[in-house]
Amino acid sequence: MSASDPAVDATASAADPVVPEQNLDARLLLPAAFGWLAAVVLTARSARFGLAAAIVLTALAGALALLLWLRKRLVHRRQLLITCLGILTVTAGMSGAAALQVLELTSGPVPDLAAKNATAKVRLQLAGDPAVRSTPGSRRPPYVVVKATLEQVTARGESTKVRTPVLVIGSEQWRHVRFGQSVEATGRLGPVDSGSDVAAILSARSAPKPLDDPAWWLRAAERVRAGLRESVADQPPNVRGLVPALVMGDESALPAELIEDFRTTGLTHLSAVSGTNLTLLLAFVLPLARLLGVRARGLTVVGLAMVVVFVVLARPQPSVLRAAAMGLVALAAMTGSGGRRRAVRSLSVAVIALLLLDTSLARSAGFALSVLATAGIVLLGPAWRDALARWLPVRLAEAVSCPLAAQLACTPIVAWLSGEVSLVAVAANLLAGPAVGPATILGFGAAGIALLSADLARWAGWLAAWPARWIILIAERGADLPGATNPWPATVVGVAILTALCLALCFGLHRILARPIAMLLAVVLLVVAVLRPTGRLGWPPGDWVMVACDVGQGDGLVLRVAPGSAVVVDTGPDPTPMDRCLQELGIRHVPVLILTHFHADHAGGLAGVLHNRKVDEIEVTPYASPPAEHRRVQALAAAHRIPVRAVTYQERRTVGALTWTTLWPARVPALPGTSTAPSTDEGSPENNASITLLAEAAGLRLLLTGDLEPESQRAILADHPDLRADVVKVPHHGSAYQSDQFLQATRARLALISAGLDNDYGHPAPRTLDLLTRLGTTIRRTDQSGSIAVTNPGNRLSTTTSGPSP
Repeated sequence: MSASDPAVDATASAADPVVPEQNLDARLLLPAAFGWLAAVVLTARSARFGLAAAIVLTALAGALALLLWLRKRLVHRRQLLITCLGILTVTAGMSGAAALQVLELTSGPVPDLAAKNATAKVRLQLAGDPAVRSTPGSRRPPYVVVKATLEQVTARGESTKVRTPVLVIGSEQWRHVRFGQSVEATGRLGPVDSGSDVAAILSARSAPKPLDDPAWWLRAAERVRAGLRESVADQPPNVRGLVPALVMGDESALPAELIEDFRTTGLTHLSAVSGTNLTLLLAFVLPLARLLGVRARGLTVVGLAMVVVFVVLARPQPSVLRAAAMGLVALAAMTGSGGRRRAVRSLSVAVIALLLLDTSLARSAGFALSVLATAGIVLLGPAWRDALARWLPVRLAEAVSCPLAAQLACTPIVAWLSGEVSLVAVAANLLAGPAVGPATILGFGAAGIALLSADLARWAGWLAAWPARWIILIAERGADLPGATNPWPATVVGVAILTALCLALCFGLHRILARPIAMLLAVVLLVVAVLRPTGRLGWPPGDWVMVACDVGQGDGLVLRVAPGSAVVVDTGPDPTPMDRCLQELGIRHVPVLILTHFHADHAGGLAGVLHNRKVDEIEVTPYASPPAEHRRVQALAAAHRIPVRAVTYQERRTVGALTWTTLWPARVPALPGTSTAPSTDEGSPENNASITLLAEAAGLRLLLTGDLEPESQRAILADHPDLRADVVKVPHHGSAYQSDQFLQATRARLALISAGLDNDYGHPAPRTLDLLTRLGTTIRRTDQSGSIAVTNPGNRLSTTTSGPSP
């Protein structure tokens, strides 16, 4: 998640040396805030309710205006009454806009058809870029989601022309549709929750049939975007993905691990369409226009022209329009005198205008982050800059105060969305900031030059790649720090406490910033918290043999080979928790990485293991399904030049002091779509083909079972009657589908269950917990204890836990 969405650094670099600040014009701040709150509430209510609120508020506003006109002598209360009038007027307008939008989404034939789950033939115009999604742990193939405007619907013998926004969910054939294109398709309409910005969900049953091409100006914009991608095609993958993202928010080629690093270090705003992109363009173009003699209103015209060009190139979608509005706020601050004084007024006007145009933005996290970050820079930045400027150079003071103000303003929202608080975001933005401008401007240049010469564009792309490499380096190194992010409870109470802390800092931080010694102490404490030289108290134990990492709803197991080296079995669903766990254990070398099967909750975090580590080889199940996840693993391994091999039945391997035998799969079910019927009669074939290992280390026998279900459990027991083990990783996260005889045959002293807190699957099941308890087995669960380390000092089996995640 991004903290500093708008121009954190560009406004600082473009501003003139600091001058005494005028009082900020905050007259519209309260009306904008109350209007925003009204939009949040009313977009989830009926149109009738919103219309009634609009009428009542309009009447109150009229009565107050009449009072002000008749009682002109109320001078001492006049400003307060004018502010109240502004609040009532804006809130009434927002209520009417919300009522109209709700009416648009709930009237007409589409909502009625969706309520009945009707099948329809539709004509659509694509209103966004297609995005490929997959469901962790599911056998369902990847699917595509894209927003569209439904222009004609034919159902039950009737054809109706409409203009209704819908969300399309389709097969991978939909990934090739283009923004602005009209297509025809057949699908089932389904209802949506109240407060949604679409009227229905269309589950497309057919491939899209193109009816026409996008408008000429959209095709021209795509040529420019393609030219930019081509200009950096010869660069490394990270650079190839980042430069288009910096310039136009084109994230199509960004590697998953880089996206994760950006999220961890608070740099996500650089790779998304945000005010940063536009303000950097303005910060370059406007001074250039001044050098060419453009003055006064001419600068405003040039700035507005750049805004239009940016919106066209980045696609006129809600996120882009939001970014354009934040860019216009920056334009107001950078042109003419009193720009900073007008910035609050400009921001308030932008909020009101955007919400009147699209009240659904009121519930958008991106909109909230943009507004809060801009407000933080405008309201907090100048005072903090002045405090720092008492003992720092002005330019450095501005460079620190802008990202600090934006980050603090956005911290509660970021914690609510991600359950984490970043401690490195300000430093990462400060270090990356000087490279953002050159990379963005050179990227814009490469995009324009590509229309004239591909060879010259490649030179410009090569130049843009160098500052992009610096940004990537900051993101990767920052994300590697032990305390880069810290969990925070994403609950009402947790976020309320964090908000109170942030407000306290807003009012008191300038006192610390003004004192060098206090600042030095604060920085030292922050460095200690980030570097964590001692780690969490007692974690990890020095003699750990095996660790079940807390990766949420999935498996991620680590078997120690030597200091800094371990065999990893499964990677969990998400790269970040797995990477963090391996960092805490000090693992830099993975001789063998084993993926028991290709469900995303076991293989989805592969990038986290590969991140800045040497992985010698990857072992996988012979059952290459689900196909999409199998392809993703193969592609990621190929990109890192890591060999991939399928395990063989009963093979025995030794790495250092660790030895293991592959007990399963002895036979592999047929892949979907082949002529041979699958050999499974219970559960999924992917689960039943899980690699099962019996490992021996430090005098312990460790049985690792993937997601085995009863059929394969009974087959293993038939082939290996002596399944005795000291520790068993309970199959399938402790689901209810277990063979009692299988678990009883292990005679395990310790059972490890890897499951996510409050997961939707009900894992671990009460039946399985009762069975293990009756067998006298000690149970340890990652959802309750966090990561679990198994030790065996003096042949006394014991465990140490990292503590539950908030």
